[in-house]
Amino acid sequence: MPTVGVKRDLLFKALGKTYTDDEFQKLCFEYGLELDEVTTEKQMITKEQGEVDAAKDASEEIIYRIDIPANRYDLLCLEGLVLGLQVFLGNVLFPQFKKLPPASGSPQKLIITEATKQIRPFAVAAVLRDLTFTKDSYNSFIDLQDKLHQNICRKRALVAIGTHDLDTLQGPFTFDAKPPKDIRFVPLNQQKSMDAVELMEFYSTHAQLKTYLPIIRDSPVYPVIYDANGVVLSLPPIINGDHSKIKVETRNVFIECTATDLTKAKIVLDTLVCMFSTYCSKQFTVEYCDVVNPKGEIVQYPELAFRKQVISAKAANAYIGINEAPDSMAKMLNRLLPTTRSSADSDQLEVLIPPTRHDMLHGCDIYEDVAVGYGYNHIPKTLPETAQIARQYPINKLTEQLREQIAQAGFTEGLTFTLCSRDDIASKLNKKIEDLPAVHIANPKTLEFQVVRTTLIPGLLKTLAANRKMPLPLKLFEVSDVVLADQDTEVGARNERRVCAVNCNKTAGFEIVHGLLDRVMQLLEVPWDSKDGYYLKAVDDSAYFPGRCAAILYKGTDIGRIGVLHPTVLHSFELSTPCSVVEFRMEHFV
Repeated sequence: MPTVGVKRDLLFKALGKTYTDDEFQKLCFEYGLELDEVTTEKQMITKEQGEVDAAKDASEEIIYRIDIPANRYDLLCLEGLVLGLQVFLGNVLFPQFKKLPPASGSPQKLIITEATKQIRPFAVAAVLRDLTFTKDSYNSFIDLQDKLHQNICRKRALVAIGTHDLDTLQGPFTFDAKPPKDIRFVPLNQQKSMDAVELMEFYSTHAQLKTYLPIIRDSPVYPVIYDANGVVLSLPPIINGDHSKIKVETRNVFIECTATDLTKAKIVLDTLVCMFSTYCSKQFTVEYCDVVNPKGEIVQYPELAFRKQVISAKAANAYIGINEAPDSMAKMLNRLLPTTRSSADSDQLEVLIPPTRHDMLHGCDIYEDVAVGYGYNHIPKTLPETAQIARQYPINKLTEQLREQIAQAGFTEGLTFTLCSRDDIASKLNKKIEDLPAVHIANPKTLEFQVVRTTLIPGLLKTLAANRKMPLPLKLFEVSDVVLADQDTEVGARNERRVCAVNCNKTAGFEIVHGLLDRVMQLLEVPWDSKDGYYLKAVDDSAYFPGRCAAILYKGTDIGRIGVLHPTVLHSFELSTPCSVVEFRMEHFV
């Protein structure tokens, strides 16, 4: 769920009313949002960096951080948030966004070449004419692009947005794909001209832009947009050119969105132009552009399509659990979407879906807005009309009972992280990561969380290491899931419930964990028998001391290990006292 930070004073000025923090929090809740935090820029920097000096020059203006639903792209900026709340409060009617031809001359044209099919085949464009930016609205314009890039654009992989000062350029524009050596320009906020190869090397250490380089780096051609004079507008999805950068003084903005997904590109363009057309001299109007595809077909963008959807008031009442007349429901729904009664059927409501509400995919989405208009807190609470008898999942019930019994045997329960580092489950246990059925995190943020654990042992050993000052013996256990890669399953991995216990003392105390295993088997009514029960069989395991490890077999099936840990394993986890361990699977006993 994205979080948007808006300056409180700017927000209240735009709303035309001042609220207390509690009043605004209540308004957000009624509208389906959440006021997450009231803070300042100074407090945020101090919290993130942990240094007061780093924030000494930061502003102390109050900022509201508001949680926005991930599908409400129209609320990711101050302008959209204010418009939504003003319509909800009944202060304004929903605007009619319009696309218009230029006042003089022909529309700006963006020509897509055949070569773009190799890397980024789609593009859309529009012009915001006669804009008046302030410093705050300019910052909001840039911030909305960044929010869209991180959200619907999937970090620019699906869509990349470029905004340019149209007065510094000459149309028509060309969207082409060329070899990296053939693309040369001055990147945004730089002084030196460089080709695309040099640019990739230059930004390989950049804090933000290095994330986007792999999208096109290995391609034989890179996407590029030129104007009629050969000036480079942008190298999507990496960076714009410095020549056409927009400023607070910019009056006319040319917006281009290149994409691998045309639908997403149209949504992004609609959102951008609808939000900031409020600053145009002709409010809520956009100048369309002609986009010429490789087949020579001309398509006008943005679409700004309003579509009509009919819903049943009776169905909405049934789904939500209320009893409102169609007229009353139309009034409630008008607080979020333009709605009228159908002339053909008194039960039907005709809802006009604006181009800012691309989250409206089905009638159920409209029913949700009916509930918001009615007020979630006003919906009467009722008991379900059908009776259901629930029961606990068998494996959960069994393991819950076991936890209590193991605790009564003198062990303390631990609850450790499901994610761990590759070294924790591999090299620290004298194993190779390639030999383990581990599920790897595609883009790990820290070295501590690279894979999903395949054993419970590392978590317990880390807990022991963190409690080395406690008096011995230390006896810990955990009953939790591990995750193993398995190509035979639908998702390529499976959960496995395990019991693991560790005894740490001046002597290894193998008899302690053996006794715990015997107690668990006694509770499970499993006899000591090589055919119909459980028994131990000596095995070699690199994580255990040679000659002091055994496999736990149940009805001939290997279900786990018991033994004394190898000294190198203990050293890897910064432990200096011997440890014995038992770990086995639980699925066989359900």
